[in-house]
Amino acid sequence: MASPARVDLDGNPIKAMTICMIGAGGFIGSHLCEKLMAETQHKVLAVDVCSDKIKHLLEPTPSNPNLPWGDRIQFHLFNIKNDSRLEGLIKMSDLTINLAAICTPADYNTRPLETIYSNFIDALPVVKYCSENSKRLIHFSTCEVYGKTVGSFLPKDHPLRQDPAFYVLKEDASPCIFGPTEKQRWSYACAKQLIERLIYGEGAENGLEFTIVRPFNWIGPRMDFIPGVDGPSEGVPRVLACFSNNLLRGEPLKLVDGGESQRTFLYIKDAIEAVLLMIENPARANGHIFNVGNPNNEVTVKQLAEMMSEIYAKVSGEPSLEVPTINVSSKDFYGEGYDDSDKRIPDMTIINKQLGWNPKTSLWDLLESTLTYQHRTYSEAIKRAIAKPIPSS
Repeated sequence: MASPARVDLDGNPIKAMTICMIGAGGFIGSHLCEKLMAETQHKVLAVDVCSDKIKHLLEPTPSNPNLPWGDRIQFHLFNIKNDSRLEGLIKMSDLTINLAAICTPADYNTRPLETIYSNFIDALPVVKYCSENSKRLIHFSTCEVYGKTVGSFLPKDHPLRQDPAFYVLKEDASPCIFGPTEKQRWSYACAKQLIERLIYGEGAENGLEFTIVRPFNWIGPRMDFIPGVDGPSEGVPRVLACFSNNLLRGEPLKLVDGGESQRTFLYIKDAIEAVLLMIENPARANGHIFNVGNPNNEVTVKQLAEMMSEIYAKVSGEPSLEVPTINVSSKDFYGEGYDDSDKRIPDMTIINKQLGWNPKTSLWDLLESTLTYQHRTYSEAIKRAIAKPIPSS
């Protein structure tokens, strides 16, 4: 018996489309490709400089010799910087999704020029080709475009700091407040905001059909890398992978400036549900900027470290460290030019109204799922790396 045709939120049949996905081999792209292959008939032209995280979708294996999606996903190995193939793929597609970015805070200080080029200059041709060829664009921005909250500039004991009007972040109302230019951490947020404004302008002046996504700390399996295992030994990934690396190695988790910053965390599988709704409901998603986060999963970075230590002990069977965390200064950890936002709580009104989406997974559950994956994937490799003798000079 044939399965019923899939329909959009307005009851219309969903037509199969061709999607050019730039950055398909990364954390978000790999999960989105899985979702599209498993649940839709859409075709993906996957563009990236590495395919490791989607290899299981591209190559038959002994356990999966016949890929059920056939050739619906095609990998194109190239860097979008000055590559003539990009426009051709966008022309062949109904929709372009741009996920390409340098998005690790450690790079914002040490590689500010590359950060700006990656997140603004390299995105310009993508926007240009979509606009000139009348192709729809879903562009991934960041919650960092909001910068610091209005409340953060009030005295610490000021009652308005507790007023949501001074810290909840709204796509169509909240100002974008960055630190001074010498605080180069804001190079990423500034570049992302500028490309947002360009896309919005293309929509207003030239009719570009667009959706802008602002992720609020999406986390889950395959996020970033573990230094010295599947990434550079001196690399500094984002907080989830940093803390995972410490736990796998039996080291105290490093809290930058005491871990006082507050964050909300969203499970990647919940996030991908939201993205699929944007893909398949253009009439509801076009022209909108969407916060995609989980306001219910707010913790300080210190609380996150404590939760991860407790959960890792459970999934690994290893005892927690007697000293689970240590404090480090942002200058020592990230270098000169670091700065940070205080809170990042998304207002969810627009995405709920337009797409009916709400997050589902609690912070505890998403961390347990993710750390189970991290332990299963990396623990033996870490043990081998630790046991390897240091070569004599």
